[in-house]
Amino acid sequence: MIPLRDTQPSHTVPVVTIGIIVVNVVVFIHELSLDAFSRNYFIATYGLIPARFEAANLVTSMFLHGGWLHLLGNMWFLWIFGDNVEDILGRWKYLLFYLMAGVAAAATHVAFNPYSRVPTVGASGAIAGVMGAYIVTFPRARVLTLVPVFILFTWIELPAIFVIGFWFIIQLFSGVASIGYSQLQQGGTAWWAHVGGFVAGIVLIKL
Repeated sequence: MIPLRDTQPSHTVPVVTIGIIVVNVVVFIHELSLDAFSRNYFIATYGLIPARFEAANLVTSMFLHGGWLHLLGNMWFLWIFGDNVEDILGRWKYLLFYLMAGVAAAATHVAFNPYSRVPTVGASGAIAGVMGAYIVTFPRARVLTLVPVFILFTWIELPAIFVIGFWFIIQLFSGVASIGYSQLQQGGTAWWAHVGGFVAGIVLIKL
């Protein structure tokens, strides 16, 4: 399922959401401008590597991405759900919320993969927090979703609680399945970062 847009109107211009998207795009373009050696060094310096943990990288890692699809997918989800959460919280609270959710997501990843030497990058943990907050504040919202039907695709308007809930179940089950799987020398999706960010989003929005 690919969400296309939600039905929840936003009453303010999502300045912070747009700003976060711009920063992520600019940083990624900078990554692309580097040669292979410099790019690897840049990611190793600012990405999150649990085996040589640095607190600052809990924040810096959420503004790095591993490829165009990684970047575009994350920014698309942020654009769909972020404007409404920003609308509810206000700009400065929303920015603080976003960063705290991202840090919580990264910390969860470290907790489940403490010996991993693979740099973890991406905004998906923070965006998972935004989705957790969205499902709490707009449980009756609906999301226009692209759904595969055999070899074709169709557009269906589904409850946001179903779309986001289905996404979270996939992250949770994938995270459980990854327990005991060595990530010392291998990459992959940081499932537990998504779970941690989502739960943090729900807790933070209630606070």
